[in-house]
Amino acid sequence: MAQSTASAPTETRGHPKGLYLLFTTEMWERMSYYGMRALLVLYMVSAAEKHGFGWTQAKALEVYGLYTGLVYLTPVAGGFLADRYLGQRLSVIIGGILMMLGQFVLAMPGTVEALFYTGLGLLVIGNGFFKPNISTMVGGLYAPGDARRDGAFTIFYMGINMGALLASAVCGTLGEKFGWTWGFASAGVGMALGVVIFLAFSNRLLGDVGKAPKRVERKAGAPAAPTVALTREEKDRIVVIFVLALFVVFFWAAFEQAGGLMNLYTDAKVDRSVFGWEVPTTWFQAVNPIFILLLGPIFAELWTGLGRRSKDPSIPAKMAMGLLLVSFGFVFMLGASKQSDASGKAALLWVVAAYFFHTAGELCLSPVGLSMVTKLAPAKYVSALMGVWFIANAVANYLAGLIGGYAEKMGEFDLFLAITIATAAAGGVLLAIAPMLKRMMHGADESKPAAQLAADGQSKPGIQAA
Repeated sequence: MAQSTASAPTETRGHPKGLYLLFTTEMWERMSYYGMRALLVLYMVSAAEKHGFGWTQAKALEVYGLYTGLVYLTPVAGGFLADRYLGQRLSVIIGGILMMLGQFVLAMPGTVEALFYTGLGLLVIGNGFFKPNISTMVGGLYAPGDARRDGAFTIFYMGINMGALLASAVCGTLGEKFGWTWGFASAGVGMALGVVIFLAFSNRLLGDVGKAPKRVERKAGAPAAPTVALTREEKDRIVVIFVLALFVVFFWAAFEQAGGLMNLYTDAKVDRSVFGWEVPTTWFQAVNPIFILLLGPIFAELWTGLGRRSKDPSIPAKMAMGLLLVSFGFVFMLGASKQSDASGKAALLWVVAAYFFHTAGELCLSPVGLSMVTKLAPAKYVSALMGVWFIANAVANYLAGLIGGYAEKMGEFDLFLAITIATAAAGGVLLAIAPMLKRMMHGADESKPAAQLAADGQSKPGIQAA
């Protein structure tokens, strides 16, 4: 099986050291991704004399949506290949190298569309190998029922957002102030660092987690091993994954306006002056990761603490909270739009407040969703189903680009209002059906005390706790 079973200690307060290796690797990969994302639409709409393509906002957002959608579509294939042939570790290395090459292709001087699309293609394929498999390895560090798992994914998620913070500070600043080539090149260097660190420490800190599946050779004439059907409980759990994936499309289609419409809106219609100095537009992409780093430890301890006391909200309920919070965040964008329509510019605090509530919603939904897949998916298909989970992101990111493009026709206020209503409605429906979905999980999201984990034989001494 691809999902290794060699890894989780019974100590329920510390975390395996391997978690922090995966945290660091993901941090550098996300620095690479978000660094490119912060620059992408600005680069595409920038005039030719500023070394951009000079495309319209609608075309730039369409390309942006298609690219970010494909980024989350290819993990299905990457997860399947890891489960059947490569293992998660090798897949992460292959993906990291391809994404590094993609960033360096984008960094080549000149505005040659063929090179531009080649660079994006390498990033799309590389992400397909990388994204589902590093997330799957986080789950592989913990035994079923370990109360630390949701908290571990929140810590891992902080690595994602530390990388996003570095992206705005490094890639965004270099690209916006010194030239697009410098921004894309710095993103490539970040990805290279992630690959080097993973290669240096994975054998020491991950034990057997993520290794290629063992293939058993069958002697000539020997009967084939019987095929094991999925049980009824496993089928119900897979259905839950698909149902929740449908709802998270609403969340990400709204949330991903951050890199598209909200990015362009901030550039053109937000007063970015602070004590006479104008904050670079790309720096606003750092607001979300800053809030993640501030709020992440609180949420990690909250979920872990509630889990120990058997009071943790169900996964569907947490995700419903996430949708309601992102909806509330867009209320502040309505305020910003009203102000910019009246006076030409909106106060930057409107945007910051929107990002705060979007971040709180993200922490209720995204790391919990990653953890959920590793809990509910049958071990043989966990990476592939992680890839399926990312299809929701693929659809949502593509829709985000299309939706953002309607701002030129509808106006920002009406579009922000539509997003507010749609996400609130989706959150309300999910909250209503949360008890039914929890029953269909058949206890997979319930935490076990350390003593029971040990009694069940789920102690895995090969991984050290930090």
